[in-house]
Formats: sequence, structure tokens, C-alpha cells
Amino acid sequence: MKKLIVFVIVGFIAQLIDGSLGMAYGVTSTTLLLAFGITPAVASASVHLAEVVTTAASGASHIKFGNVDRDMVLKLIVPGSLGAFVGACFLSNLPGDLIKPYVSLFLLALGFYIMYRFLFLSARQEQQTPRKFSNKQLVPLGLVAGFLDATGGGGWGPISTPVLLANKGIEARKVVGTVDTSEFAVALSATIGFVISLGWEQVNWFWVGTLMLGGIIAAPIAAWLVRKLPSHLLGVLVGGLIIFTNARTLLQAWEAPDKWYSAVYSIIVIGWAVSIWLAIRNYRKMSLSNDLAS
Repeated sequence: MKKLIVFVIVGFIAQLIDGSLGMAYGVTSTTLLLAFGITPAVASASVHLAEVVTTAASGASHIKFGNVDRDMVLKLIVPGSLGAFVGACFLSNLPGDLIKPYVSLFLLALGFYIMYRFLFLSARQEQQTPRKFSNKQLVPLGLVAGFLDATGGGGWGPISTPVLLANKGIEARKVVGTVDTSEFAVALSATIGFVISLGWEQVNWFWVGTLMLGGIIAAPIAAWLVRKLPSHLLGVLVGGLIIFTNARTLLQAWEAPDKWYSAVYSIIVIGWAVSIWLAIRNYRKMSLSNDLAS
């Protein structure tokens, strides 16, 4: 019973973070399963099977609250599904750990740019018309994000969200909602790939069911939060999470001494907290200016 409650809570927290910030469900859930001694392929398969249901609930909630760019969803799901299927089928033979540090370096840089954008450029850029992503941009993004999502147990959100957020003028809530909604097709394709290569007997339905339950409860709450949170604050929250998760990946890849972890995490958390305070202050100033203007 205790394990049931723990897994439901983990599923709830993972989906609450993923649904409101556009990432972290796969990473959070897979990390828990690996801690229980589950092999990477089986852990990723279980998480993706749970995500088929949780992403469907999350996508429906985001659509209801108007957080989705439908055109972008359609352009992402085909390459994302293909990349996820291929990654799932060949997980055991892929050197995913070798390319992770390079991807993390790129995403870390994007994380800092996103923080800068939403702290200092947001007021000007929100008045601009967002540039539409072309198929030449979205197809490679979908392929790479779907591929790494299946091989690493999580990656669709951490890769897609920062790249899309780097587009000037696009709303943060639209990015989060679009990424979460398109993830349903990616999770489904990865699950099909895992079933073909591993078989149903490798799936632990207890883990899958409890993760699903927690995620279903959290999905509408997260979509509502995205709708209510100011764009400035949401962008800074996402940027901070990108920096934190990728710094952790790089520290592990470089086999940094244990004392480095505490120092790096402390610096990131303090900087993140200051950025959140600045985002709230900027939002209040903007609201006050708008009230005076009206």
C-alpha cells in the first residue's frame, strides 16, 4: 500500500511539472524506476506506456484551456513519432550516453537565453507577431526529440520546449501546451516500438497503473496553472528547470566530484530564485503601467 501511494504521488508530481512547464515527466518517472533497479529499456517502456494515458489527459486539458497551437502540433507529431519508434526499437544498441552531454550543453545555453528573454526582452517581443516555424525546422526537431525521448526515458519536452521558446514573440503557455499535446503521439509510437522489441511481459502494470493515476489527476490542474501564470514567470520557471536538469546531466557525464554538485546546485537555485523575484517585479510594473495607461 505504501508503494502504491508513493508511485501515485510521483506520477502526480511528474505530470504537474510536465503539464505546467512542458517537461520532466519522463525524466522524473524513469529516475524513480531506475532507483528500484529496473533496466533502462523496461523503465522507459513502462514510463512511455503510462504517458500514453497521461499525455492524452494533458493534451485534452490544454486544448480546453486554449494553450495549443494546432498547426504546430500537426507538424511535430509525424517526425516525433517516427523518431520515438526508431529509438525504442534500438534502445539497447544506441550510445545514448555518448551524445547526452553535447545535447545538454546546447540546451543549457538555450536555458540561459530563455531566462534572459523572459526577464529583459519579453515586453518588446510579446508585441511582435510570432514567426511561424517551417517544416524544415520542425521535422528535424521532432525526429531528434522523439529519438532521444525513447532512448533516454525522457527528452521530448526538455528538447522541444526550449527550442520552441527561443522563437521571438511566441507565448510560453502555447509552447507548453503544444509540446504536451503532441507528446501523446510520441509516447504511443515509443510504446509500440518497445512492445515489438521487448514484449508485453516485460511491462510491470503496477508501476504503469500508479503512474497513470497520478498523472491523470494532475493533468487538468497543470493546464489551468499554465493558463493563469503570467508569461514572464512561466518562461523563467521553464528556463530555470532547463538549466538545472542539464547541469545535472553534465556533472554526471563529466564525473564531477561530489562537492561540485552542492556548489553548482546552490548557485543555480539562488540565481533561479532571484530571477523569479525579478519576473514577478517586472510583471507588477507592467500591470501598473497598463492600469495607468487605461
